[in-house]
Amino acid sequence: MKDCLVILNAPSSLEEAVVDCLLTLESEHGFSSFPVNVHHHENKGLSLAEQVSGRQKQVCFQIHIDEDGTGLLLKRLKEEFSGAGIQYWVLPVLESSEI
Repeated sequence: MKDCLVILNAPSSLEEAVVDCLLTLESEHGFSSFPVNVHHHENKGLSLAEQVSGRQKQVCFQIHIDEDGTGLLLKRLKEEFSGAGIQYWVLPVLESSEI
């Protein structure tokens, strides 16, 4: 079974709800979260200040999870956050260890 890195960009207002969702999934690797500036050509949902600056503050989550877990995670996110504007990417993990 292959491991994946799932990257999520979520509106800051959803941070706690996404954290709660990710914590319910058993992942031996845990996950990371950090503030991120999102740059996008669409201005929907942006404040006037965000439109002027060309960026929106969001929260980025990274979770290292196996393929089955990835499917469960995306299914749950789509059920709980439909239409919330969460962007995601799924990338293969080529190598993983601890130094």
